[in-house]
Amino acid sequence: MTATVSPVSGTATPAPAASGAPAPVHPDANWWRQAAVYQIYPRSFADANGDGMGDLPGVTARMDYLSELGIDAIWLSPFYPSALADGGYDVDDYRNVDPRLGSLDDFDAMAAAAHAAGIRIIVDVVPNHSSDRHEWFKAALASAPGSPERARYHFLEGLPDGLGDDGGLPPSDWPSHFGGGAWTRVVEAAGPNAGSLGQWYLHLFAREQPDFNWDHPEVREDFHTTLRFWADRGVDGFRVDVAHGLAKDMSLPLRSKPALEILVDDGSDPLFDRDDVHEIFAGWRTVLNEYNPPKAAVAEAWVPFTERRLKYARPTELGQAFNFDLLQAPFAAAEFRSIAEKCLTEAAASGASSTWVFSNHDVVRHPSRYAFPDGSTQKDLDAWLMAGGASPELDLARGLRRARAATLFMLGLPGSAYLYQGEELGLFEVADLPLDSLQDPTWFRTLNTVKGRDGCRVPLPWSASAADNFGFGGTPWLPQPEWFGGLSAGAQDGVAGSTLEMYRAALALRRELQSEESLEWLASPSAEVVHYRRPNGWEVLTNFGAAPAELPSGVDPAKVVLSSGKPGTAAAGGTIGAETTLWLAP
Repeated sequence: MTATVSPVSGTATPAPAASGAPAPVHPDANWWRQAAVYQIYPRSFADANGDGMGDLPGVTARMDYLSELGIDAIWLSPFYPSALADGGYDVDDYRNVDPRLGSLDDFDAMAAAAHAAGIRIIVDVVPNHSSDRHEWFKAALASAPGSPERARYHFLEGLPDGLGDDGGLPPSDWPSHFGGGAWTRVVEAAGPNAGSLGQWYLHLFAREQPDFNWDHPEVREDFHTTLRFWADRGVDGFRVDVAHGLAKDMSLPLRSKPALEILVDDGSDPLFDRDDVHEIFAGWRTVLNEYNPPKAAVAEAWVPFTERRLKYARPTELGQAFNFDLLQAPFAAAEFRSIAEKCLTEAAASGASSTWVFSNHDVVRHPSRYAFPDGSTQKDLDAWLMAGGASPELDLARGLRRARAATLFMLGLPGSAYLYQGEELGLFEVADLPLDSLQDPTWFRTLNTVKGRDGCRVPLPWSASAADNFGFGGTPWLPQPEWFGGLSAGAQDGVAGSTLEMYRAALALRRELQSEESLEWLASPSAEVVHYRRPNGWEVLTNFGAAPAELPSGVDPAKVVLSSGKPGTAAAGGTIGAETTLWLAP
C-alpha cells in the first residue's frame, strides 16, 4: 500500500517580456526550493590572519573545500560589527563587517569566489533587536524620555515598588530568553532627572540587545535599506532571526506573560507570532521582489502551531520557514516518517518547499544527541553539559551511526537541507569546555546554571595536528579538544567510509538524482524500516532498529549506490544494517 504527497513544481517558467511589463522571472528563481545550504558560523570556521577568530578571508580560502563538498549555498551567521554579547547577534551596524572578521572588500571577494564556484550566499538578518552600541540606541540613552530617539525602541516607565520609588519595578513580568527579566533600567542622561534612575528598556534576549519598536516607520524603512544594501552586493537570500518576535502588543497596562511559550494560536500573544508581523514581511517581500531573480528568504519562527508557522513561508512573505521537527525528534521510524509526511503536506499547501535541519549554532550537535539513552530529554542534555559530558557516558559510536543514517534519510527528502559546519566531519558536542572559557550569555544570566551553546561553536579542525590548532589558524577563541584531530577534514579526506566522504558522495548524488518535490511511501516488512521513492525511481531505505532487518520485497541490492554504514556492507545477505540508510538508484 502506498501514499503519495502531491508534487509542487520546482521550476520557473519565464514570462515573455512586453513593453511596460515587469521583467520575466529569471529561470533560476527557485534555486532555493531543494538547495543544500551549509551554515557557516564565521568566527569558528577558518582564521586567515592568525588572531584566533574565524573571518571572511578564511571562508574565501576554504571555498574549494565547500565546492568539493557539493553544497548549493552558504548561510553566514552574523559577521557584522558586534561586542559579541550574544555571539554576533548583537549587531552594532547592519551594513558593515566586523573589523576582526574583515571588511566590505573581503565580503565582496568572498561572494565573488562563492559565485564563481556556483555557490550562492545567504546572510543572517537580526531584526528583533540591535546591540546597545548601535548608533540609534546610543542616541536613545543620551535623550530624554519621550524623545523621538527613544521611540525606535521600547522605553517605558517602571511600576511602583511600594518602597517609595514610583518606577522601581519593571513595566511587566516578561522574561528574557537568556534568563532573568526582559527589562533593564537606565540612568537618565538628559532632561530634568538627569543622573537619576529612570525608564526601562525591553530586551527579550541579553540586556545588550534592546528590542526595536517595529511600529516605528523609521525602523521598517531602515531594514528595507539593509536588505537592498546586501542584495546589491550580490547576496542571494536572507535568513531572518527571531522572525516571530518583531510585532509586540505594548498597549498599557502591559499584559502578564511570565513564560516564553506561545500558548495561543490566534495571533494574540503579546510578544510572539502576532498577526501584525505579517504586514512587516509583506513589505520585505516587496523589496526582495525588486530583484531578478527575486531574493530568497527563510524565517526562523519558533511557532508551535504549524498553520501559524506556514504564514511566514507564503510567497507573499518570506517564502520559506524553518521547521525544526526532525531536530527535536528522537531517532525513531514512526516519528521520522510522521514528521516527513506532515511537513511535506504543509509545504505543498503553502506553496513553499520544506526545510530539514538536524544541527545549528543553537543546539547540541546531533551525533551527541543520538548517543544519549533513548527517552532522554532537554533537561538530560542540560545536565550532561553541566557535568562536563561525564554523566551519562554516551555511546558515541551509536550516536554517529544514527546521525549518518538520519542525514541520508533527510537528504533524500524533497525540500531544502540545512547543514551546520562540522556535521560533515561527524563532530560531537564539546561538553567539557573550561568554565572560564564560556561566552554564551545564558551561562552568565542563569548564574552559571545553564551552560548554553558554546559546545557546538568550537572552531573547526582542518588538520590532525593540535600543534597548529588543527589548521584553524591562531589560538582559537574557544579551546579545541584533543579528539578533534581524528575527526578533522585532513584526517578524513579521501578515506573511504569517512563521514566527510559520505557527505561528499551524498551531496553529489543528491544533485544528480534530484526530481520533483514529491515522494511515495513504500511498504516494508518491519515497523523499524522506512522506505520511500522519489518520482524518478530514486529510493531511500532507513532501518531505525538496533538489529539488521530484511530488505523489502523487490529491492535489488545491486542498485545500492550509497550507504550510511561501513563500506562493503550495504545490503549484505539481503539485509539492511542496524541504524543504516541505503540509497538505491533508479
